[in-house]
Amino acid sequence: MLWDKKYIFVFVIIILHVVGVIGISIESTKNLVLSLSFINLTIGFLLLVFSVNNEKKGLLIFLAIAFIIGYLSELIGVHSGLLFGDYWYGKNLGPKIAEVPVIIGINWGILAITSAAITELYKFNKWSKVFLNSLLMVLFDFVMEPVAMKSDFWSWKDDVVPIYNYFCWFIIAFIIQVIYLNLFNIKLNIVFRALFIIQFVFFLILYLL
Repeated sequence: MLWDKKYIFVFVIIILHVVGVIGISIESTKNLVLSLSFINLTIGFLLLVFSVNNEKKGLLIFLAIAFIIGYLSELIGVHSGLLFGDYWYGKNLGPKIAEVPVIIGINWGILAITSAAITELYKFNKWSKVFLNSLLMVLFDFVMEPVAMKSDFWSWKDDVVPIYNYFCWFIIAFIIQVIYLNLFNIKLNIVFRALFIIQFVFFLILYLL
């Protein structure tokens, strides 16, 4: 149905990202829009949660697990360089705890569950999905990295993204996907798939501008 809440949520996601692209493209509004990026991500997170009914508890448990794994990985990375490489977070991703924005942990969960929603449509075996979902997450990061650096989300030493970053991304994504596909059975809907695709296109457009 046209007025099903899931389609309304998809429409909201589209509008938010269209406004984001336009706002970032205009020099006079760029800094303001970028400073609100964490709000956009938070809204996306909430729309995912409220788009499910009976499976909300399972979804929240998984997102909490992904948050812990992702956030701890970022803490190790920022403070030691043992994961990802030598990088630090800027000012445009909202409040930080121990130099890592809280929204980053949430974003690990968002990316994990929305990439899983893409392959859920196909009859791959479980381990193929783990691999493909992890690959999708790395592909997303590859497109996002140049935009993130220009947007003061985070910065890399010498402005170079190391290959090691993508290796670490794949390993951590793989761990999260193994947990999801072995311990959870959540029926993911169009909002999850739309959020992944729209965010990917959003960063791709900004990368090409």
